[in-house]
Amino acid sequence: MAETRSALVVDDERDIRELLVMTLGRMGLRCDTASTIGEARSQLSRNRYDLCLTDMRLPDGSGMDLVAEISQKHPDTPVAMITAFGNVEAAVEALKAGAFDFVAKPVDLAVLRDLVRHALDLNESRKAGNPAQTDAVAARLYGQSPAMTQLRQTIGKVARSQAPVYIVGESGTGKELVARTIHAEGARSTGPFVPVNCGAIPAELMESEFFGHKKGSFTGAHADKPGLFQTADGGTLFLDEIAELPLAMQVKLLRAIQEKSIRPVGANSEVPVDVRILSATHKDLGALVADGRFRQDLYYRINVIELRVPPLRERQDDLPGLAAKVLQRLATAQGRPVPQLSADALETLRSYGFPGNVRELENILERALALAEGDSLTADDLRLPRPAQASAPAAAPTATTTPAAASQTAPLAVPGQPMVAIDPRTLNPRDTASSPLPSYIEEIERAAIQQALQENRYNKTRTAAALGITFRALRYKLKKLGID
Repeated sequence: MAETRSALVVDDERDIRELLVMTLGRMGLRCDTASTIGEARSQLSRNRYDLCLTDMRLPDGSGMDLVAEISQKHPDTPVAMITAFGNVEAAVEALKAGAFDFVAKPVDLAVLRDLVRHALDLNESRKAGNPAQTDAVAARLYGQSPAMTQLRQTIGKVARSQAPVYIVGESGTGKELVARTIHAEGARSTGPFVPVNCGAIPAELMESEFFGHKKGSFTGAHADKPGLFQTADGGTLFLDEIAELPLAMQVKLLRAIQEKSIRPVGANSEVPVDVRILSATHKDLGALVADGRFRQDLYYRINVIELRVPPLRERQDDLPGLAAKVLQRLATAQGRPVPQLSADALETLRSYGFPGNVRELENILERALALAEGDSLTADDLRLPRPAQASAPAAAPTATTTPAAASQTAPLAVPGQPMVAIDPRTLNPRDTASSPLPSYIEEIERAAIQQALQENRYNKTRTAAALGITFRALRYKLKKLGID
């Protein structure tokens, strides 16, 4: 006979307790109730519960204290906070204290049922203790360095919650991989995982893409279309590069997260959605908030739990094993023997800064595997810039221009565009020979963009076309390089 699952309801309002007990009872749960923190503690000391629902304000204290206590003393009991309608700050604080999720008064029974279902699913996955799933997580997030060990431990904790997670890290560190791991380890693993690059959606289409639209709502809307929120219903919505969202869209996203409902374009009513929000960016959202380019209320709403993914240079000890795993995956996909990295190749990798992190490592090894002739990869196969070679073009300028000096001009090749010649002597007058490679490349980019701006009379649209990049990419580089 299956074990009856149980829940503890803590609220000082009798009507709320009876409503919750009735709803949970219809879902097959046995319910105990308490009207104070003291009574709740007494119940918790005598019984084990699969779920706890507690009100924020109680006669003898705050429900926040009870949330923290249950998280510490009864970690296997998911606890959800009942908050006043619109009290987002209290909900966020509850999630930070360890609450599994929250539900607002007046209680929406559909939202409550979804919350209970996710809590029970999480308990079932914990009881199953699937070692294969744990091994899969370790394989996805390889590394024995302290930074990676801490990251996996943190993922294990946040996966048990429904709180929004803000994943921060440089480009190429594997932020989406972290998001997928949180989804796979949590109660929503059987639901959809929907990733979206916020910077890749045109601003005029964002509302339709996120919330969907009704037939005939605008020109070209020939049929009803569900949005990304509806596609992710019951699962996880991963908002990559969330810093790229325009301010107008940030307002609508904030409402959708707070109210757990969306209004498709052209619809007369809102549609409830049940999604967990994970977001990521390589930018400093705090700085964008200070500059007024990102809403502070949305920042605090998505940044309930912050998760930092370390760059590859902070986990050098993982480099040999990580490179071996990448080579094994690439060679297996190509149906060829797995090559070994020679000692000089490994040393070259260790001395490289990897501005593109793990993604760049994969690209370097894929290129080396395609060009190598032997059974092992050497330093020459990697074709990485060496310090002496990288500094050679940045020789100190001479007092006179000679044909030999003119030949040192570095051409910037843009597909489909005339070649733009950049003279290293026109770069920022500093000792580029002692500068890191990424800084030297930035100087070349800066000189190329400035020259193109001058040639196109500072028309950014024509400048972007001349450089063979998008207008948005040009704006990003202007900000990044500090070009006014």
